[in-house]
Amino acid sequence: MHQTVLFLIIANVLFSYKGLKDASFFEKYKFQIGPILNGEKIRLVTSGFLHADFMHLGFNMYALYLFSTNVIGGVGVSNFVLLYFGSLLFGSLFTMTYHKSEPYYSAVGASGAVSGIVYSAVLLFPDMTLILFPIPIPLPGYVFGIGYLVYSIYGMKKQIGNVGHTAHLGGAIAGLALTLLVKPQIFIEHTWVVIGMAIPIVLLLLFEKKLRQ
Repeated sequence: MHQTVLFLIIANVLFSYKGLKDASFFEKYKFQIGPILNGEKIRLVTSGFLHADFMHLGFNMYALYLFSTNVIGGVGVSNFVLLYFGSLLFGSLFTMTYHKSEPYYSAVGASGAVSGIVYSAVLLFPDMTLILFPIPIPLPGYVFGIGYLVYSIYGMKKQIGNVGHTAHLGGAIAGLALTLLVKPQIFIEHTWVVIGMAIPIVLLLLFEKKLRQ
């Protein structure tokens, strides 16, 4: 594990532990539309280091651990940090834009940042094989990427569970865009993968109003 990834995991664990033990700390730094629109912009970032419970924290940190090595190997440490925080911030901004008329909408978790890292890894290595628990069926990375984007859009429409699908989708969009920015040759090397993963995003932008109905 690279020391940068270790630092991010430790920061998430310590910040989340503090939030889970101190309700006022949790309330002060979680993502919530009303306070953010009233000037508390720091919540856009701090909410990405809080988690609802230890299972939520563990799942996100495990995913970060699994995919970070590929991303660091593909784009370098500096660009990995750019991808992580860029995806975190864009996931929060995307969520804020989508739920701007819901002042009490709140969320926590590193899912936006981790989604960006996952999709960067898929874009860099589309032929990687992923096995989704509990179904032991190996899937190519690009199939997982496209399927997850479609599921996130569906989740936004149906508001499935308490999952922050908007942050997931925003982080994934940022991960794809930033990876292409720092390594544009990917578009030539994996043209059809990039197009396939971009289609759900384009459809979202075209039919965003219908998702709200």
